[in-house]
Amino acid sequence: MIISDNFDTVPGYKVMKGKNLTKPFLFNSPHSGQYYPQSFLEISRLNDITIRQSEDLFVDDLFNDMTEYGALLLKANFPRAYIDVNREAYELDPKMFKGTLPPYVNSHSIRVTGGLGTIARQVSEKQEIYKSRLEVEEGLNRIEKLYKPYHAILRKLLAEIHSLFGYCVLIDCHSMPSGMDRQNTKRPDFVIGDRYGTSCSEELTEIITNSLRSRGYKVTLNKPYAGGFITEHYGKPENGFHSLQIEINRGLYANEKNLLKNSQFDLIKSDINLIFEHIFANFKHRFKPTLSHAAE
Repeated sequence: MIISDNFDTVPGYKVMKGKNLTKPFLFNSPHSGQYYPQSFLEISRLNDITIRQSEDLFVDDLFNDMTEYGALLLKANFPRAYIDVNREAYELDPKMFKGTLPPYVNSHSIRVTGGLGTIARQVSEKQEIYKSRLEVEEGLNRIEKLYKPYHAILRKLLAEIHSLFGYCVLIDCHSMPSGMDRQNTKRPDFVIGDRYGTSCSEELTEIITNSLRSRGYKVTLNKPYAGGFITEHYGKPENGFHSLQIEINRGLYANEKNLLKNSQFDLIKSDINLIFEHIFANFKHRFKPTLSHAAE
């Protein structure tokens, strides 16, 4: 955790790149931010450990070598508990705010009902974040200052990759708690989400799933995580925009009690590097050129 004054002085995101962009891949880590505004901590009822329970711990570190292979990495600096960009812009719970929210707000989504809207009411284990209701302007201000710029840069990077290669691949990177899921089943090592085959080509899903399994990992597809707003919104394979979510079991690489890397972190990171090195070499999906490209 890094305590900051606000996001006027700390940028909301960071784009990481190597010397050259040689792969049509953008890795996105929207939930691993560790900058916590002091003003946010003061209005929270949670301690410094509990408030980080929804953080995708060290996921940006696990994938930062992708830039050395010629891909891009986009990561959030703000924490998910502060604002969640893997939601619609205005999935807000009226019960969290003083006053009346704008009429365009989506207050009835399953995510809002579960306390995990764009401005979350809870972290994991149903822990309420705030001591009291927020001002409406506070929530809307976070969306304007952090959510909208994040999606603007995400769209820009995807468009640049697509323009350069004729297609692009967005890998949305997340982590999940270890232990049991809601069905009282032990969570796998990885969950691959492609929105039930709609957000990317079948080829991409298969090569990632098979690459993980070949290294001995237990992998499930779309259960319990099929991909969130980012995967669904940006995944348009018919137009050459592939989007796939990858969830990593946090217990593989971190101590979930003290929130530190464990002794297996370097091994897991090395395996991720080897897996994607294989994917980069073998994912050869191509698309019909657009009219503008065909004329060149």
